[in-house]
Amino acid sequence: MKARLFQFVSSPFCAKVRKILEYKGVDFEVVEVDYLERKELLAASGQIMVPAITTAQGEAIVDSDRIAIRLEELFPNPTIFPPGSRGVHLAMARFIDTELEDALFRVSIEDEAVHYRRQGPDREAFWRLIRDRKYGHGFCDAMIRDKEANWARAAAMLAPFEEQLNGRAFLNLRIGLADFSLYGQLYFLAFTGELKIPDSMPNLRAFFARMDRISSAGEPAQP
Repeated sequence: MKARLFQFVSSPFCAKVRKILEYKGVDFEVVEVDYLERKELLAASGQIMVPAITTAQGEAIVDSDRIAIRLEELFPNPTIFPPGSRGVHLAMARFIDTELEDALFRVSIEDEAVHYRRQGPDREAFWRLIRDRKYGHGFCDAMIRDKEANWARAAAMLAPFEEQLNGRAFLNLRIGLADFSLYGQLYFLAFTGELKIPDSMPNLRAFFARMDRISSAGEPAQP
């Protein structure tokens, strides 16, 4: 039996988990969860949030950090924690999945609105309701109106990563958890099929393309 990854295609945390599964060569299938209808997800994982995976052995794991750690335990090779760098990767991944996520989440709102509108007015309405209840009434429309300011903030947040990746394949010498987190967050700017990482950030564009190609065949060589 294959592992199963329950996801929303636009979720950066699902993209992170999906790429770790591919990197480790885990045989899995993707289950795209309907935004309104989550019975199968609830039955499999006991909750309604993604990402969630069920392993071939029947274990259910939720939350991208917990999933990453558990996959490392179940499939230690290839590792997402190169020797001597576990703490650094955990710290960087935490920053990427919180601070950077908040910036990129806001610039992706317009694309997500279009994505759920295409699925029907009920899906878009529920998607908007969830965000308005968390961030305040009219949040989605405000983020679309403030797109220019949101992009300026996102670019400032991305700039250190663009600098770090100058002449490097990965954030550190070898691929690790932080790279998968960064790939996941950058997926906010790619899930529509159009890569929206600014042209002024060629290192990040190259990094995303490199990570996107990674599979169980092994990590790309350092350029």
